[in-house]
Amino acid sequence: MTGHTPGGPTPRPRPTGAAPDRGTAALHRWDGADRFATGTSEGLRPTGAAPALPGRTALVWDAAIGSEPYTDPFGHRPGTWRYARWTSPWTPVGLDPEGAVDAHELVPCWTATGPVGTRLTVDLQVRDAAGAESGWFTMARWAPGDEVVHRTTVPGQADAFGTVEVDTLTAAPGRPVAAFRVRAVLLRAEEGELPAGDAAEDAPPALHSLSVLASRTSAEPPRRTSGPGGAWGTVLDVPQRSQEVHTGHCPQYDGGGEAWAGPACTAMLTAYFGRGPSAGELRWLDPQDPAPDVDFTARAVYDYAYRGCGNWAFNAAYPARYGLLGLVTRLRSLTELERFILAGIPVATAQAARSSELGGYAAAGNIMVVRGFTAHGDVIVNDPLSPTDDAVRRTYPRGDFERVWLSGGGVVYLVHPPDRALPAHAPGTTANW
Repeated sequence: MTGHTPGGPTPRPRPTGAAPDRGTAALHRWDGADRFATGTSEGLRPTGAAPALPGRTALVWDAAIGSEPYTDPFGHRPGTWRYARWTSPWTPVGLDPEGAVDAHELVPCWTATGPVGTRLTVDLQVRDAAGAESGWFTMARWAPGDEVVHRTTVPGQADAFGTVEVDTLTAAPGRPVAAFRVRAVLLRAEEGELPAGDAAEDAPPALHSLSVLASRTSAEPPRRTSGPGGAWGTVLDVPQRSQEVHTGHCPQYDGGGEAWAGPACTAMLTAYFGRGPSAGELRWLDPQDPAPDVDFTARAVYDYAYRGCGNWAFNAAYPARYGLLGLVTRLRSLTELERFILAGIPVATAQAARSSELGGYAAAGNIMVVRGFTAHGDVIVNDPLSPTDDAVRRTYPRGDFERVWLSGGGVVYLVHPPDRALPAHAPGTTANW
C-alpha cells in the first residue's frame, strides 16, 4: 500500500478486478454488548467504563486463563505472558443472502488499548464449502508500543486452505472460504519482565472492536463513473502532511519518503479529529521536524516482519490510543464514499497507480485521503506524495480517480471518534462497514 525504498519490502500484489459490489465484499464487526455476547469470552468481562473509549462496551481483562512463553524474534528478551481471549462464532462470509458466494480474501482489523507490557494476537480459522476446517492462522501480533515486544505479522503461513500475505488471508486456488472464526487474545507480560517504572496493572488491556472484511475479486472491468452522492461541493478541513519531507527520517522504520504514505495519511486522519501524540510523546524526535506526528505514526504502525508501514490493519489500529475507532474495508464507488464525507469522516484510499493514470497530474501516491468533492464531482484529496505540506491538496478528475482506485479493489481505511456515527448503507446493499 505504501511506496517502497530500495532494499525495502517487496510491494504486495493486490486484486485487479472491479469494484466490490453486492456479492463481492462484506464486513463483519463485533462491538457492543450484544455483538460480543455472540462469541465466547474467557477471562474477559464486558464493561462500559473502559477509559480509552468511555461510554462504549469493551471486553476488558478480568483474569488470566493461562500463560505462555514468547520469544520476540526482533530483539526483546523472551518472557512469559498471561492471556485471556474472545472467540467469535462460526460466521458465513455473507457475500450474498443465499450463502452461495464464497470469499477469496479475509482481512481482520481491531480497536484495542493497553499500556506498556500488553499486546494482542489476532487469529483466523476458515471453513470451505465442503465443511472442512483449517487450523488457526495468526494474522497479527500487535502491541500499542514497542518497549517490551515488537509489533509484527507472521510470515511463512500457508497450507491447503490458504496463505497469509501480511495483513490478508488469501484462500487457496479453487478453495474459497465459506465461513470463518476470528479470535482475539489479550496478553500481559509478567510484572517482573517489565521495564523499570512500567506497570501493566495500571490499566487493563481492552478490546473495543473486532472486524473481518470478506471479499471476492472480480474479473469484470470497472464500471462507468458513478453519479452524485450528495457531497459535491463539500470539503473537509483535513490537515496536510507530505511524506516526502520526511525522506531519510527514522531509517529503522523504513526511512520516510515514498515508504511513508500510510503514516502520513494516518497522521492526517488522526489530526483531523483533534487527536494525536502529545509533546511528551514526541520528545524522542528532532525538534526541527516539520510534522513529527508522521514520524511518530510510522513507529506506531511499523510491522517488523514486513519491514514497512503499509499494514492496513496496523494503521487502522494505531489511533485507538487517542480514543478513535479504526476500520479497513472495501467500497463500491465514489457515490458510496460520499456518504462518509457527508458524515464528516475523511477516508484513506489505496490506489494501484501513479500520476500517468490520473489525468497526467503531478503526483499520485499509493494512498491518499479523500477530503471532499468539487461542485462538479471531481475528487479533492490530500496526496502525501507531494514535495511539501502546502502542495498536498490536489484535485483529480472523478472518472480517472474512480477507475484507478476501483481497479485496486476499492480498498479504504478510516478512523472516527465513537460519537461520530458511520453513515447508513445504501438500501439493498451488502453491509461493508
